[in-house]
Amino acid sequence: MRAAVLQSPKPISERPLSVVNVAVPEWKPGQLVLRVLACGVCRTDLHIVEGELAPKVPSIIPGHQIVGEVVDGEHGEIKAGSRVGVSWIGGTDGTCPYCRRGEENLCDDLTFTGYSVPGGYAEYASVRADFAFPLPPELDDLHAAPLLCAGIIGFRSVRVAGVQRGERVGLFGFGASAHLVISVLQAWDCEVYVSTRGESHRRLARELGATWVGSETEKPPVSLDRALTFAPSGDVVVAALSCLRKGGVVAVNAIHLDRMPQFDYDSLLWGERQIRSVANMTRDDARDFLRIAGEIRLRPRVTKFSLEQVTEALLSVKRDAVDGAAVVVP
Repeated sequence: MRAAVLQSPKPISERPLSVVNVAVPEWKPGQLVLRVLACGVCRTDLHIVEGELAPKVPSIIPGHQIVGEVVDGEHGEIKAGSRVGVSWIGGTDGTCPYCRRGEENLCDDLTFTGYSVPGGYAEYASVRADFAFPLPPELDDLHAAPLLCAGIIGFRSVRVAGVQRGERVGLFGFGASAHLVISVLQAWDCEVYVSTRGESHRRLARELGATWVGSETEKPPVSLDRALTFAPSGDVVVAALSCLRKGGVVAVNAIHLDRMPQFDYDSLLWGERQIRSVANMTRDDARDFLRIAGEIRLRPRVTKFSLEQVTEALLSVKRDAVDGAAVVVP
């Protein structure tokens, strides 16, 4: 099969991914072999390729938003020919204190799709059967792919922030996750306030019905109940914090932050305001979000790339040149 393989992390501009021929994965007990129909491109893939996340294995096939057709293996209702989705968490140990408390996203022995095990920038992929999710028929392959990380982790951010129906919610950054979350928030009758860089991102936020849209330096005209940040920037976290009412919550959706600047406790954090980090996702998050996405017929903005264009896809993510999400279709 053809696959995009990372041997040595380096800046994406130096084109560290090579599309080469490798063996199709063989079926093993507890696994599913998938024919990859689409794979979303995530900023975390960029962190892996560029080495901001330290390598876990000598070489890797990245990609962790996989839509695939089962060609070998089965699990419960999932049979050969089933269409499933696979996300960032590819497995847990199931025995640690976190797993036993239902907090499997915090497991001490996580497996990561496209990071510690081969991912979906390929024609076929082998995945753990109990971490594959049947996809609602309302979601087609191309538009389902970005939901499998950007959508699920965005939905977990909503949960971590404690968003309630009808609240005022700020989205700081408006890329792949935020442009999916806004539809869920609108379905919950929330007012959505967007602060983001890039006129194309602001235009998309307006087109999707945001209550208010401003630049990254502009402050929403009202105090927010909750704020979700989607940029790997500590400055953005502090900006979001400055917009909260007393008792409000910022949920930080970033696997990596450039830094966390000093800020004034008295004016920004006092009053029982809170900063919470978002770590990974659970299978319940995935199932609940995919059900909601099917019910509201969530259809993200996507730009399609071939497997041979995977470097161009990652460059587009790095440059914020894609409105919505990039998707690789082998």
